Amino acid sequence: MAQKIPATVVTGFLGAGKTTLIRHMLQNAQGKRIALIINEFGDLGVDGDILKGCGDETCTEDDIMELSNGCICCTVADDFIPTMQALLERENKPDHIVIETSGLALPQPLIRAFNWPEISTKVTVDGVVTVVDGKAVTEGRFAHNIEAIDAQRKLDENLNHETPLSELYGDQIACADMIVINKSDLLTKDETAKIITDLKFNSREGVQVVTSTMGALPIDILLGQGVGAESDLASRHKVHHHHDHGENEEHHHDHDHDDFESFVVDCGEIKDEKAFAIKVADIIRKYDILRLKGFIAVEGKPMRMTIQAVGPRVDTYFDQPFGTSPRQTKIVVIGQTGLNQAAIISALTK
Repeated sequence: MAQKIPATVVTGFLGAGKTTLIRHMLQNAQGKRIALIINEFGDLGVDGDILKGCGDETCTEDDIMELSNGCICCTVADDFIPTMQALLERENKPDHIVIETSGLALPQPLIRAFNWPEISTKVTVDGVVTVVDGKAVTEGRFAHNIEAIDAQRKLDENLNHETPLSELYGDQIACADMIVINKSDLLTKDETAKIITDLKFNSREGVQVVTSTMGALPIDILLGQGVGAESDLASRHKVHHHHDHGENEEHHHDHDHDDFESFVVDCGEIKDEKAFAIKVADIIRKYDILRLKGFIAVEGKPMRMTIQAVGPRVDTYFDQPFGTSPRQTKIVVIGQTGLNQAAIISALTK
C-alpha cells in the first residue's frame, strides 16, 4: 500500500492568526508541495484570496480548495469528504495537506472523518495545531473580537452546535498536538510564562506549546509530527493534567520562545537501542526539545537505525544497510532558542 499523505489540521478562533501562520508556512515551504483546504463561509473567501499565489510552485491556486457551506465539523459528509476524495485522486498529489478550520469548528468530528473508508487508506492526520490569541487569552476573552465570532455564527446556516466559547476553546486545546501562542510580542515575560503553564496544565501529556509573532514558525516544527490523530481520538477529550510546576520546570520560560535553533550531535555506536530511545525521551523532557531526528549505528547491527522524536514520543526503525558508509550516529536536535547545547550533547553521548 502506498504511503499515506500526511494532513495537518490548523484550528483556533477567528482572529487568532491561523491564516497568517499558513501564509508564512507556504512562503517557507522548502520545496514541499502543499495543498490547502480552507473552511470559509459567507460571501467573501477572504482567507483564500490572501493565500492564493503566496506559495508559488509549492502551492498553486489549483492547490487551494475552499469549503464555503458552513462550519467544517457540521458538513463533513456533504463537503469535506468529497473535497478530500477529489484532492487525493489527482495525478499530481501533494506532499502534505493543510486544513484550516473555521473558528467555530469542533476538531473531533473532523479528525474522526479521517477514519471514513473513502479516505482512510490514503491520508492520515499528521497533527493538530491549535492557534490561540495570546493577548486575548491572558485577558480571559479567548478571541480578540467576540462580536465577529457572533456574526460568524449567524452567517452559518448549517451550524448545528451552539458550543459556548469557553467550551469550544477547551475542545481545541484538548485536541491539539501542538499549541501556538500567537501575538506573543504583545505579552510580557510573566504573561507568557503564565499562559504556557496554563496551556500545559490543560492539554494532554506531551503536547508542545510554542510562541510566535505573526505566525512565523519553521515548517519543520509545524509539519512532520507523525501523530496519526485519527487513531488516538479517545485521549482527545478535555482532561486536566495536574503537572508539577516546581523549580525543575523553570527552563520552559527563561528564554526567548520566538526563535528556534538546531544543532547536530555526532557520536559513536550505541549498545542498546531500546535503552537509548528511553534515554532520548528523558532528555527531550528535561531540556524542552521540540524535535530530534537522525541515524544511529547499533553495535552488532548491519543496518542503520532511524530515530524520529516529536516531543517525548520517540519512534525508531532500521531502514537500510550501512554498506560502505561510516558506522556513526548523527542526530539533529531542534528547539527554541536557549537550548543548553553542551548539556544535551553530554547527555546524548555519555
